[in-house]
Amino acid sequence: MNYCVLIPTYNNAKTLARVIDGVLCYTSHIIIVNDGATDATPDILARYPELSIIHLPKNKGKGNALRIGFDKARNLGYDYALTIDSDGQHYPEDIPVFIATIEAESEPTLLVGSRNMTQDGVPKKSSFGHKFSNFWFHLETGVNLPDTQSGYRLYPLQYIPKKYYTEKFEFEIEILVRSSWNGVQLKNVPIQVLYDPEERVSHFRPFRDFMRISVLNSVLVLIALFYIKPRNFFRDAKKKSLKRFIKEDILESDSSDSVKAGSVALGVFFGIAPFWGFQTILTITLAVFFNLNKTLAFICSNVSIPPMIPVLIFTSLKIGTFFVGGTILPQGDLTAMEYIKNNLLQYLVGSFTLAITASFVLGMLTYGLLKIKSKKLRLLDFPF
Repeated sequence: MNYCVLIPTYNNAKTLARVIDGVLCYTSHIIIVNDGATDATPDILARYPELSIIHLPKNKGKGNALRIGFDKARNLGYDYALTIDSDGQHYPEDIPVFIATIEAESEPTLLVGSRNMTQDGVPKKSSFGHKFSNFWFHLETGVNLPDTQSGYRLYPLQYIPKKYYTEKFEFEIEILVRSSWNGVQLKNVPIQVLYDPEERVSHFRPFRDFMRISVLNSVLVLIALFYIKPRNFFRDAKKKSLKRFIKEDILESDSSDSVKAGSVALGVFFGIAPFWGFQTILTITLAVFFNLNKTLAFICSNVSIPPMIPVLIFTSLKIGTFFVGGTILPQGDLTAMEYIKNNLLQYLVGSFTLAITASFVLGMLTYGLLKIKSKKLRLLDFPF
């Protein structure tokens, strides 16, 4: 394996030497990026003149340190960079786990260490951030990873992006998502983790960094919905025959009957409910979150196409009269939209009632028809 270990560090003087010595038990191919530390870090690093050490004059964030380390690793001719945090939470003893796993892979793969976040000593805020990050990553890529926040990773240097837009903690999210978009396979490998409050120094700023990560995730979701997913959709269409594409990608024939019925119900609900302008985003987002058929849900959400809009509005207003009163049709010279604004509560109550009822009825109807079809196919396969 042509790899190096990359250690970004900032004011972790208590644990830095222990981490370096632990890594040296497995390899001397180490690159250390001192991200403008103001403690005893330079003195500690002076003990290791045989290692490749980069001193940055000013702290600019972990993402920036990793970018510089990746460039250095490429220039030195390495194919992989194994990143390990210098705060002592990672065990160098897990290095062989990464190496053995990557040697068994036949395609470009980025490995992420998977921590046991339920063990004693894991801070509650870390556990929340862990789940929060996993949710957004799945939404942006469609890939399930048990741990997307671990900094213990093995990067295939020739396949990850060369240009980035972030340079602090959110960088590790950006590189995962964009590597997945580029076709790099992402996998977790089990690792040990140590949270020692007496030694560990965290530079994560809860409010500021959380806001930066939230903004990045919002941008990545929009890019995924409006560029990446349509791009992948058409790429798959070109690779397959029309019949196979419709069967596998549009109908997702491997989906269970309950998944297909749930997809229909979800799409119909958001197609009728008054989430004007957000139906598509909400439908696809929840379809991804609940592992439903995204294409089927999207198609059903278009129940509110122009010819159907007057029918849906009229029906919603009619239903609304049973709950809040009011009239069904505009009076005098009012246009339909002006009338809806003046009778908004009536329309909203009726619209949500119609959406819930229609989604339930059509979802159950779809489930019943699929069950009947499945039963007929079983009878054909096993005739009496």
